[in-house]
Amino acid sequence: MSQNNPSGDHESETGLEADRRAGERRTGDVTDRRLGLDRRAIRDADQTNLERRRGPGRRLSEFVRDAEEGEMSKEQFMFLMAIDAFKRVNGKSFPSWSDVLEVVRKLGYRKTMASEINLGGRVEDWRERADAPSNTTHSEPTDGKDTRRAA
Repeated sequence: MSQNNPSGDHESETGLEADRRAGERRTGDVTDRRLGLDRRAIRDADQTNLERRRGPGRRLSEFVRDAEEGEMSKEQFMFLMAIDAFKRVNGKSFPSWSDVLEVVRKLGYRKTMASEINLGGRVEDWRERADAPSNTTHSEPTDGKDTRRAA
């Protein structure tokens, strides 16, 4: 018996055979091109509207392209400066997502519209008034009223 084939069979398993067997165990995550289906045309239920795939026919939006080239909008520059100020004042090189959300809310952003992101029903969408307080941990206390409402 060899070490690679403990069953004692005369045929040894090659890497190609192992890959083939692993491929047989795949679930339905591969689109067979022989069926004539274009995988790019198939709308996946897991898509979130956040994908940034590039390729033929897909161009960057001016918003993203300009930011990548160093030409920021007022909004992008203000956000960058606010995050930089937060990091400097709090001595944090890498703010947490809660910290980023706090900065965004203190910049004046509020959830006033329905989400354009598909989260697959994992969270409930909600809205709030445009003049709602930031309700961050380091902001002024509010009157205790919940300003959120279901979408």
